[in-house]
Amino acid sequence: MRYQVKKKQQNSKMCLVCGLKNTYGLKGAFYELENNELVFVFKPTNEHQSYPGRLHGGITTAVLDETIGRAIMMRYEEVMWGVTVVFTTRFKKPIPLDQKLRVVGRITSENSRFFEGTGELLLPDGDVAATGYGKYIKMPLEKIADFDAAEQEWKVVPNEHDPASIEI
Repeated sequence: MRYQVKKKQQNSKMCLVCGLKNTYGLKGAFYELENNELVFVFKPTNEHQSYPGRLHGGITTAVLDETIGRAIMMRYEEVMWGVTVVFTTRFKKPIPLDQKLRVVGRITSENSRFFEGTGELLLPDGDVAATGYGKYIKMPLEKIADFDAAEQEWKVVPNEHDPASIEI
């Protein structure tokens, strides 16, 4: 099914997942959809492999964790982060390199202190290659690390390839 993109989320400078200036980063983009799911779009390269031609399982877990954890930002005006308490990944199919992949994440339950979510890494044909479940504690960024938005280049970076809608 195809969903409209409501908003693009911020990238940073050096994050492994979203850092646009990290030489070995994934440099992907996060899009908030009309169905209240978050989609991460990226194209892994040889630097992200485990077995030849296959995405490393640790990076698979990282993108699932990041996408589900960032989904909480869709519910709050101020920047709210999810600090991972528990995370489980299930691998279903090999994940190729050099192809555009999508990770879908959503919040499944929430209380004043914690939230839980699930997600899937989708292959180009829409098949589910991996799933994730996470439990997170809600935390404002200033309680996690010294963070200077300007120094970290935390901003939405428009791109001519940003989609108006995404199929999931």
